[in-house]
Amino acid sequence: MMWRWILLAAVVCGLDQFTKALAATHLELHQPLALITGLQFRLTYNSGAAFSFLSDASGWQRWFFVVLTLLISSFIVAWIYRLQRTEIWTGVALGLVLGGALGNLWDRLALGAVLDFIDVYYGRWHWPAFNLADSAISVGAVILILASLDGEKAE
Repeated sequence: MMWRWILLAAVVCGLDQFTKALAATHLELHQPLALITGLQFRLTYNSGAAFSFLSDASGWQRWFFVVLTLLISSFIVAWIYRLQRTEIWTGVALGLVLGGALGNLWDRLALGAVLDFIDVYYGRWHWPAFNLADSAISVGAVILILASLDGEKAE
């Protein structure tokens, strides 16, 4: 049963890397490509974590986030391994989070920073740029919270 959630993580990671490759190929650094009002593509690289946390550090943060991601990913894989058949939403959530984490880990190892390209804005205010991996992590976290509030339990 665990393989379906590992497969979901692999698909998320693959789609994330595919969309990042498209962005790196077709976008110019920091140059916006308008899609609709409030949404554009803008290629950026984030050497920090969420909301560019620690992005201005001297470089140690890259390896800190690599190690942290490896530890968290190992924990998630162990959790997935222990899931029961009835814990479907928890499995989906963990698969999404794991896939997103591995997608961003790949960037940190290969590029030294995470490639972001989705830019949501209102007027002059911009939400921090993000990518498919970040979206998968966020959606997975929400599903995990909802599954725990709903009382999804192992039988």
